[in-house]
Amino acid sequence: MSRPDPIVLIVDDNDMNRKLAGDVLRLAGFQTLEAASAAEGIRSATAHLPDVILMDLRLPDLDGSQAALRLRSDPRTALIPIVGLSSLRIDDGEEWLKAMGFASYLTKPLDMDELADLVRRFCAINDATQP
Repeated sequence: MSRPDPIVLIVDDNDMNRKLAGDVLRLAGFQTLEAASAAEGIRSATAHLPDVILMDLRLPDLDGSQAALRLRSDPRTALIPIVGLSSLRIDDGEEWLKAMGFASYLTKPLDMDELADLVRRFCAINDATQP
């Protein structure tokens, strides 16, 4: 059974992006955690086991795809949906994203309605798969 207010971890090195996504998601009824680096995001994911992770693909310490692979390799975080975020458009990148451990992808600047809807969908999927 999920928590009353699902938790979303936002991993992005841009303070403004983290704040904007966090504000929108909190208004939509989610709890948020924030991390400014991949290492911080991995630690936070392992400690708090969020319902969804939003992961920037370009982080200062480790590429977001490498961070996603590390999260996938840890049994504690392996099933948490990870949504890749980038200002770069990835054409025909769905297979690459799945291979890197991402459940979905959003292009920046983020459409805030789309962001909240996507997070809601992943939380609903998580609820449906819980015993």
